[in-house]
Amino acid sequence: MASSKTAIYTALGANLVIALTKFVAAGVTGSSAMISEGIHSLVDTLNEILLLLGLKRSQKPADHKRPFGYGRELYFWSYIVSLLIFGVGGGVSFYEGITHIQHPEPIENPQWNYIVLGIALVLDGASLVTAFKAFNAQRGDQPFWAAVKDSKDPSTFVVLFEDGSDVLGLIIAFLGVFLGHQLNNPYLDGLASILIGILLMAVALVLAHESRSLLMGEGADPAIVQQTVALTEADPIVVKAQQTLTFQMGVNDIVLIQRVTFTPNLSADDIIQGVIRIRATIQAAEPSIRQVFIEPVGNPV
Repeated sequence: MASSKTAIYTALGANLVIALTKFVAAGVTGSSAMISEGIHSLVDTLNEILLLLGLKRSQKPADHKRPFGYGRELYFWSYIVSLLIFGVGGGVSFYEGITHIQHPEPIENPQWNYIVLGIALVLDGASLVTAFKAFNAQRGDQPFWAAVKDSKDPSTFVVLFEDGSDVLGLIIAFLGVFLGHQLNNPYLDGLASILIGILLMAVALVLAHESRSLLMGEGADPAIVQQTVALTEADPIVVKAQQTLTFQMGVNDIVLIQRVTFTPNLSADDIIQGVIRIRATIQAAEPSIRQVFIEPVGNPV
């Protein structure tokens, strides 16, 4: 969580400064690509605020209204962020590019665009490095795409993809401004804005897919499930863990349900003490398993 917040705050500060400078440059030069980039950075700033809101609300303790806690708040707001990137960031940039192609205007004073793009590239590059470090700290030795798919903390990969699209968008905007000015072809500036819109929509679809999967409900990491089965079956009065179900309720909040066959002819008190012992063992080994429900069952027929 600490690394996630660091990445988000870094991106928030960078995007806020960048958005203001881009809009100033767009006003001075009339560049469509710079307007799109300004919108992009403004949307990213709002996205970081929403992610921080999701993180804060996800840490609220369980109550009578939400007995399993508020962990999925982060998944909900991550999904909203992906929709904003698609609809506002991508859609408006695409529209701005089409409008500029329909009504082309030559770029004036392109040096202002170059200065702003250079500043933005430095800030977004630093933010991208911070986000990548936070993501690497979570994924360990996992391959990149497998880590994105298996991650239970969307805040890290959302910021990573945002910053990555920022850097690529800046490169596209630079090429649109540079080539449009050098070739005296304002259509290239509009084309750059369209490409930025397509880039944002593509990134948004990936983020929406992953956030939706978490929001709809995923099981815990298979390694955690295997560990809980092994710990349960290691108890002296357990014959077999017949079924193990897990629900990821938040980044560090797992609900575990087990159907367990115990040694025959045990007293009710022996089974109760066994359940208490197994629960304590599992939660000591994996603190993210916040709630454990064990149901004694007979041997399957």
